[in-house]
Amino acid sequence: MQVYKLLSALLDYPNQELVEHLPDLQAFVLQNQEINCAERDALHGFMAHLQSMSVTELQADYVKTFDMTAEHSLHLTHHLFGDDKNRGPALIDLGELYKDYGVEVVTNELPDYLPLVLEFAAYMDDNEATVFLSDAKKVLGVLTENLQKAGSPYAALLSIIEGRATLTKLAA
Repeated sequence: MQVYKLLSALLDYPNQELVEHLPDLQAFVLQNQEINCAERDALHGFMAHLQSMSVTELQADYVKTFDMTAEHSLHLTHHLFGDDKNRGPALIDLGELYKDYGVEVVTNELPDYLPLVLEFAAYMDDNEATVFLSDAKKVLGVLTENLQKAGSPYAALLSIIEGRATLTKLAA
């Protein structure tokens, strides 16, 4: 699902290339039938935020938001295990799952880094991606709430992901 690739790009460390492609991303959001009205509004609001700042300001905000505040970490297992020894096996299991699907991770990031998780979900069909992300629903909820409390514009993106990580829509 292409919406997960979009969310991955928007949640990754911002750079000049992202800013230059914002018009294309906005057009994608308008044309994509997978995106509902509330998600579309949230995405356009977030992209407007990105356009309102320089790349350097975006990068400084990103580091302050995600790297300097543990409660906002995009490494999902951090919220479950912290630095506990049980985090290692969880990371290994996730990395093995990627390999089972034939996905080769070519990044310095740990396999639980949310933009990487979303890239992986983009390879799956809609129901499979929902089931996969539903395993992290509780963590996504906590992360969304933490970002909302901090007044971060990134909360809108996490809210979209959390909303898509629900199994109840599969039963409907």
